[in-house]
Amino acid sequence: MMIMNKTKLWFGLSIAIIAIGLIMGMMNGLNMGIDFTGGTMMQFNLGQEVKVDEIKDVIADFALDADIIHAGQAKNEIIIKTKADLNNDQRQEIFNAFKERYNLEDEDFLQAEQFGPAIGEEIRNRALLSIAIAALGMLAYITFRFEFKFGVAAIIALLHDIFIVLSVYAIFRIPVNSSFVAAILTIVGYSINDTIVVFDRIRENVKFMKKATFEEIADLSINQTIVRSINTSFTTLLSIIMLYILGVDAIRQFALPLIAGIATGTYSSIFIASPVWTLWKNWEKKRNRYNAV
Repeated sequence: MMIMNKTKLWFGLSIAIIAIGLIMGMMNGLNMGIDFTGGTMMQFNLGQEVKVDEIKDVIADFALDADIIHAGQAKNEIIIKTKADLNNDQRQEIFNAFKERYNLEDEDFLQAEQFGPAIGEEIRNRALLSIAIAALGMLAYITFRFEFKFGVAAIIALLHDIFIVLSVYAIFRIPVNSSFVAAILTIVGYSINDTIVVFDRIRENVKFMKKATFEEIADLSINQTIVRSINTSFTTLLSIIMLYILGVDAIRQFALPLIAGIATGTYSSIFIASPVWTLWKNWEKKRNRYNAV
């Protein structure tokens, strides 16, 4: 499988997706979830476990676009979070709908509160700091284990994965919440794994393929590891896809960015990281020849 002779195609696909996501993000902004925008939280005791779809049916007339979470040991309580800034009368009206449906008492309205975006800003800032620290740590490790060029190529591939996932969220208007932040941090750790496997093979082949070009070395190394990369990612994706299909809303919110991240992480390990390393090595070779003249 020849990869290096189609570098412009691989880079072009990624740039196109990121550009579309950037344009959509600038036009409409990211669809920030409740964790980042603030809103209203209400908790009711229904006295029984009720399916999320049934709860959504009860609140359908209120147009809340709410997140619904089960609580309590028997899952007989529900927590409704909505971006809407509801006053006391509106909260009571929503509770009355549940009260009539499930024969509740006034004391079954457990609590209600308004919350602002300050917590969301803190989560965002800490996530960005965590990604920056992780990237610097990976750059230091890969530079020590391999060489600086490998480290930079790996970080570029890592940033590529993050931007692709963000673009997918911007294009399809998927809510960005705390689960998304946790998934991004997971992707950062997972994505680098495949890249290091390919780089390790490249390092070994460089020692024995003295007369080969960097493109030939990279192509051979990718072909030697591609089956392992695809099989590993496929089995991981299969598990996460099943979680998305069968899981509750909270699990789905975490699984969705993981699916996008693992898929693009596999792509970048093969089609982004290695070509970046190859381009840099060729540029360095040409520069050395020019300086030697």
